[in-house]
Amino acid sequence: MSENTSFFDTQEAINQLKAGDEATFKDLVLKFQNKVFNVCVGMLKNSEEAEDLAQEVFVEVFRNIDQFNADAKLSTWIYRIAVNKSLEHIRYNRRQKRFAWLTSLFGADEDLARNYSDFYHPGVALENKETAKILHNAIDKLAENQRAAFVMHKMEGLSYQEVADIMQLSLSSVESLMHRAKKRLRELLNDFYKNDN
Repeated sequence: MSENTSFFDTQEAINQLKAGDEATFKDLVLKFQNKVFNVCVGMLKNSEEAEDLAQEVFVEVFRNIDQFNADAKLSTWIYRIAVNKSLEHIRYNRRQKRFAWLTSLFGADEDLARNYSDFYHPGVALENKETAKILHNAIDKLAENQRAAFVMHKMEGLSYQEVADIMQLSLSSVESLMHRAKKRLRELLNDFYKNDN
């Protein structure tokens, strides 16, 4: 997270962004686009949706930069927007799925089925697609906060303190979230392999 982001955590950068400096904003997008995309794709498991959402994150940054009051690093604020937008999107999809049975009255809708077998996340290098599918299905079953913490720490390599800053939680809360996430994943994966034998 600290890699090449120091300029964007200076007051000079904040002032330029608040003044609507297009060149500075373009530089910010170039610096953070991969990081924001990786957070979104780690949460959503869908590359196209993650790309759209990453664009929305930067639109929100652009629109709301005046409200940024430097109580945290700019990079932390951007991550927070990415996580919150991802969680909002997940909740929206869940609401849509509750009414998906209506669609079945008019024929199958292939878009309602999420296919994880071809999903790839840069932070998870698994050669076996079936194993990747099992792991990502398990991550998908974690509680929202557990999933957000797990994705940022294990897939994006952020420290517990960085995750705590982004999620606006105490360090001990993040440690607890990670402990519960790992415990739940072990249970889910154990159940799968027991049932598979």
